Amino acid sequence: MLFNTVSYLFFLAVAVAVFWILPQAGRQWLILTASIVFYALWRWEFVLLIMFSAFVDYYFSLKIYNEKDPRRRKLWLLCSLTTNLGLLGYFKYTYFIVDNIRLIGGILGENWTLQPGTVILPLGISFYTFLSISYTLDVYRRLFKPVRNFALYLSYVMFWPHMIAGPILRAHELIPQLIRYEAFDINRVAVGVRRILFGLFLKVALADQLAPFVDDAFLANPSSLSGLDVWTMAFGFGLQIYFDFAGYSMIAIGSALLLGIHFPENFNWPYMAKSPREFWKRWHITLSSWIRDYLYLPLSGIHYQDRSEGGLEIQFKAGNTLRLTFALFATWFLMGLWHGANWTFAVWGLWHATFIWFYRIISPRVRHVPSLFTTIVGWGTTLAISMLAWIPFRARSLEDSFVLLGRVVDWRSYSTLSFRENFYLIVAVIFVGMIAMHYASIILRQYKYELPRQMAEIGLVAICGFVVFIFLRPTNQFIYFQF
Repeated sequence: MLFNTVSYLFFLAVAVAVFWILPQAGRQWLILTASIVFYALWRWEFVLLIMFSAFVDYYFSLKIYNEKDPRRRKLWLLCSLTTNLGLLGYFKYTYFIVDNIRLIGGILGENWTLQPGTVILPLGISFYTFLSISYTLDVYRRLFKPVRNFALYLSYVMFWPHMIAGPILRAHELIPQLIRYEAFDINRVAVGVRRILFGLFLKVALADQLAPFVDDAFLANPSSLSGLDVWTMAFGFGLQIYFDFAGYSMIAIGSALLLGIHFPENFNWPYMAKSPREFWKRWHITLSSWIRDYLYLPLSGIHYQDRSEGGLEIQFKAGNTLRLTFALFATWFLMGLWHGANWTFAVWGLWHATFIWFYRIISPRVRHVPSLFTTIVGWGTTLAISMLAWIPFRARSLEDSFVLLGRVVDWRSYSTLSFRENFYLIVAVIFVGMIAMHYASIILRQYKYELPRQMAEIGLVAICGFVVFIFLRPTNQFIYFQF
């Protein structure tokens, strides 16, 4: 079931109404039942896979917590991680591994024919696998006591607003909310409805309208495009994926709020970041925070944190520079492959790692430069880096990625345009509109007169509601569903 459908809005309305009618004891069972139904409407048989994976983590976490022998605790942890990563590896990376084995065979002059059969990628497997891994590791680190109620743990894993594409919450952030529900609050419901409406607007009115132009652009012959074409493609897809995923996150946050459950924010105007480091404190914040605490900081030898906020804060620490550099590039390489089983995603990850590393080197040397200059240059440079990074992320192959990026630095190619004129205009208007909305939101928050601010918000809600009513239809699924 897609968030951007009338059927989901009906499902949500029924679930919320029944939730607040039921007594406290029945609400957890409603959440679990509704979550199972939500997922089963896609493919019911994969519900059994999720239950199996969840039970493995539930069982081994209890073993880890009760075990006193450090070596046996590590053994139980290894069993849990092996199961999770094994399932993820099979369903997500089988074709990728087979294709690379065939490629190596071809280089060696051998014809290695492997037939893996049909492997269907379970919806949201990357996200609920991260939930399970963080739970087991937190129990291993003695940060969280394992729950004894399997139904409660399964509700944490399968809670429908976040299981498909996040936000990625830690056990200590969500499970207590599934035990002690807050009282009904009409103001919170109003905020939740508004967040859902804004999320739908970003998805159906912006992301889905950009999608046909972006799809056609990336189907074109890369060698026939100009540098300006590639910049337009990069900005077009960069805006599309931002509105698509930020819209999903808003709908998820709003859906949870209707049940009295609070999710952390997942986006904070990332294209206004003034450095590569700041960008990853603003983009997909809960995933970046997860990567920080369970991969980057352990590899760096720095003590982990325990919160789904702050993003991927790349630490500047005196000491083993080689280790920090290795941790940086290894983290981003794996983060790239997590997004997709293709070398283009690995290049995307290494692209970001390279510029973060470069920023780490030069930032101490430019502290004496006037702040206004560094702000403008930092924003412009970060925007260009982050937008161009979407080229390998979206391109069909590594070869296409390198050809497209090569056109950017070929100044002779800028004399031609290959796409319909309205593609350039739409991208420019939406980008400028996004910046205007950013500053308008700052002004509204600081405006001291309550009535004009409320009137502006009511007007915005009315406009978004009308546009969503016009465009709401399941034209495209959310981009991050494929990860």
